[in-house]
Amino acid sequence: MIRLQLIGHLGHDAVQRHVSSKSVLSFRIAHTERYTNKEGVMQEKTIWVDCSYWEREKVGPYLTKGTRVYVDGTPSAEVYVNSQGEQVSTLRLRVGTLQLLSSPRGSGRREMDGEEAVSDDGDVSDDLPF
Repeated sequence: MIRLQLIGHLGHDAVQRHVSSKSVLSFRIAHTERYTNKEGVMQEKTIWVDCSYWEREKVGPYLTKGTRVYVDGTPSAEVYVNSQGEQVSTLRLRVGTLQLLSSPRGSGRREMDGEEAVSDDGDVSDDLPF
């Protein structure tokens, strides 16, 4: 099994939809790598990953544009021809674990694996809505 771990920022608010009577949250994460090339010029490369998080609709309101997250899951690659006739490749991730690392509301870090949330100090919090 191949696993991918990624830290990045959401490019837009998560969108909830239903597929075969199951809910799925869809969102994109951007990871930007900065480096200096051989000529000493600073370079920047952004990688976008399309994510799907199944049966976790309660966390949707917390997945807003700009939120920094950690995700872990099973990756897949897809190649297709876009509407301009260009061949495009995309990286997709079926998320198994999600952690909020920042929030526009400053609510702190929470782990969303299964039905419980774990706070920074490791205490399980039953009063959270997800």
